[in-house]
Amino acid sequence: MLDMMKMMGKVKEVQEKLKFAKEELGNIFIESNSGAGLVTARFNGNKELIDLKIDDSLYGKDDRELQKDLIIAAVNKGIKDAEDKLKSTTFIKRSD
Repeated sequence: MLDMMKMMGKVKEVQEKLKFAKEELGNIFIESNSGAGLVTARFNGNKELIDLKIDDSLYGKDDRELQKDLIIAAVNKGIKDAEDKLKSTTFIKRSD
């Protein structure tokens, strides 16, 4: 019975650490751009797109395909950058 109590305590501890880590992910921000900064995408650590800036010079242009390509490139780069940053960030320290 004592082992079960210890295990339940460990489960609760891990749940609390996971909750903390998830909250911290919302405080990490990653920016990526494409087209030499014509399109900038901003993400949080949860890989959610939170802002998208499009340079005024792209508005009113007839080349919608270029606009679309730049937006897709910035978003995809941002997702990859977020994943890379998260791999290098440790929220839960192992206790061996």
